[in-house]
Amino acid sequence: SPGYCWPFQGSQGQVLIRLPTPIQPMTITVQHTSKIASPLGSVSSAPRDFTVFVSHWWLGPTRGAEQDETLLGTFTYAVQKAPTQSFPLQVQIPRAFQFLKLVIQSNWGKPAYTCIYRVQVYGKIVGKKGIGQTHV
Repeated sequence: SPGYCWPFQGSQGQVLIRLPTPIQPMTITVQHTSKIASPLGSVSSAPRDFTVFVSHWWLGPTRGAEQDETLLGTFTYAVQKAPTQSFPLQVQIPRAFQFLKLVIQSNWGKPAYTCIYRVQVYGKIVGKKGIGQTHV
């Protein structure tokens, strides 16, 4: 619903998303409210430029968590288009991951905060029972 989003302070931020099952990601969808539906009549808090990474975590030699990230693409959410926009990932990785990192580099002009309404990840589930296409 308009006004009910995940806000974070400033025009830049990041979120690490743990998917319910490992998938081979193919597309990411980002949603924000439309200007007409916005309670303030503005979409300046919408994300603008963002990158998507997959993350792989493991225990390092000193028993601390270590992380390896792979860039899957750099995108721009266009407020002039539909509120829900899909972005095919620019790099395809032939293995499954359970962590996806979304990094917002800028928004559409709101200095105080940025809002994300919905993020969906589409890809192939890779597991013991076969491969299927789904979204999470």
